[in-house]
Amino acid sequence: MASFKPTKIQVYPKLGEKVTQDTLYWKNYKAPVQIKEFGAITNIDFSPVAPHNFAVTAFTRVHIYGPFSQEPVKTFTRFKDTAYSGRFRSDGQLLVAGCEDSVVRLFDVSGKVALRMFKGHTKAVHVTDFTSDGYQILTGSDDYTCRLWDIPNATELNTYQEHTDYIRCGVTSKLNRDLFITGSYDHTLKMFDARLDKSVMTMDHGHPVENLLLYPSEGLLVSAGGRYVKVWDLLKGGQPLVSMKNHHKTVTCLSLGSNGQRLLSASLDRHVKVYNTTNYKVVHNFDYAASILSLGLAPDDESIVVGMTNGILSVKHRKSPEESKETSGQQRRKPSYRVFVKGKNYVPKQDDYLVSKPVKQHLAKYDKQLKRFNVSKALDTALETWLRRRKPEITVAVIKELDRRGTLKNALAGRDEQSLFHLLNFLIGNLVDPRFAPVLVTTAEMILDIYRSVIGQSPVVDRQLLRLQDLLEREIDYQKDLLEVLGMLDTMFASSIPRKEVPCSGISRSNGLGQGEASTSRPQLQAT
Repeated sequence: MASFKPTKIQVYPKLGEKVTQDTLYWKNYKAPVQIKEFGAITNIDFSPVAPHNFAVTAFTRVHIYGPFSQEPVKTFTRFKDTAYSGRFRSDGQLLVAGCEDSVVRLFDVSGKVALRMFKGHTKAVHVTDFTSDGYQILTGSDDYTCRLWDIPNATELNTYQEHTDYIRCGVTSKLNRDLFITGSYDHTLKMFDARLDKSVMTMDHGHPVENLLLYPSEGLLVSAGGRYVKVWDLLKGGQPLVSMKNHHKTVTCLSLGSNGQRLLSASLDRHVKVYNTTNYKVVHNFDYAASILSLGLAPDDESIVVGMTNGILSVKHRKSPEESKETSGQQRRKPSYRVFVKGKNYVPKQDDYLVSKPVKQHLAKYDKQLKRFNVSKALDTALETWLRRRKPEITVAVIKELDRRGTLKNALAGRDEQSLFHLLNFLIGNLVDPRFAPVLVTTAEMILDIYRSVIGQSPVVDRQLLRLQDLLEREIDYQKDLLEVLGMLDTMFASSIPRKEVPCSGISRSNGLGQGEASTSRPQLQAT
């Protein structure tokens, strides 16, 4: 008796990932270095001066890490409660941070004790930043106020109380020391001028604002809140330019890379999206293990630092040119041809004794059922959820094998409401796929023939049949439109191709006779 032959699964061509310059650029990072912090990492800020250390704010501490260090080179622990928003000054010498106890602390990077303590807020301070001249500090708090402080005198310069909810983000102008922008959970963005006592511009984001970012030219402002990232034109009075909704959960932080040519956004959905700032389309995507709260990008994109809710700090360093060449060389290296042909041409001698080892055949679940002639169970196995969604070609191959055996109608008959629902759902999802259509059209006709008498008895099945009908009608209309377009294109191509005359020497174009024959063969008519 011949051995059972497994079902042949046809291999279809797959569309690979589109490799672009952005893909190659953003994939050129080493494996991430993971550092465990004491709590959720709420802020990451890179020093603007070399060697570009970065400050990580987590729980009651602010750690400063070197570019390649896995241990903090400096730690500030003078906080009585959770610390927020550790930021460097433009010279990299001072660092400011807010706290849950409403006190703002100013540190010397080379020291340990706080140089200044600014008291005046009544609730947690989540926003701190230096003005462009480096002599003033902007703070924003959960008491709905934002304040300006003078560093040398440790005094409060001004208080603004225009927001009606928590202020959770803010940014100062690097070109004008008097301008700064705040974002609040009251869905608004407000631009303030320190020379005035009120805001000079208001924009409505539509969702609680989590982060703000100014372009280097400061003509554009980017805001993040809810699932949206929005770009505003400040030179046109805060006119909205672009609204992007590429994340599935709240966007928490923003960053600029590639000298302002790329925008990065991170979200609680564990993804970091990279946008092209010319058309704001996603050009790359990073995946992480937990929800992301903070994101930092080193100058020249040398490293990407991500802080997550589980207290893990992920640091990716860019590969050097030598490492990139080694990696690409390893990827191209393949086994040589002689490995595959080794022993293939060996001819046994006359006295050799051939020992054959029996090969055990491993069959898939649906093949085991087919071997036992359980056609209905074989189809049920091929319609399992993970199989029909991830590998529909296997389900189609089993249906094709059942049709070849002439048992497809038996496998489709006698099904209950639930199994018929799954079968119709699979047909709706794959019927118009040109790879599967020849097999599934026959299957759909058989289902309609078998279950014609029970139509109207099950609302679930009836609803699926209506969806199938609608799908077929739309596909027919689509094919008609394509045929019309094809006819138009054929007409255009036919009219645009120049006509070529075929030269025929010695033959008259009128009757096909030679020039000498035309006069002699034609009869002469005489008048009578």
